Amino acid sequence: MTTPAPARTATLIARVRYFAAAAEAAGTAAEDVALPDGATAADLVAGLTARGPALARVLSISSLLVDGVVREDRDRRLTETGTTVAVDVLPPFAGG
Repeated sequence: MTTPAPARTATLIARVRYFAAAAEAAGTAAEDVALPDGATAADLVAGLTARGPALARVLSISSLLVDGVVREDRDRRLTETGTTVAVDVLPPFAGG
């Protein structure tokens, strides 16, 4: 009898870029974050906020751009197709 191969979990890579205060709180300007297939923006934010209160605070007031489009609904999947997605974290900017 043959043992079936273990189920493989598809992985989504979020290429996260942080700007201004978000970069300072994250300690980096950019990083790749592995998520399970079907992950939402809320899933990404939850994983990032676990890193500490400074990043959690900035993320709570930041806008997310997913593949260049503002993502207001954080419960929506990051991508319907593909295995990589670009996510920009934009905290509020002063001035104009």
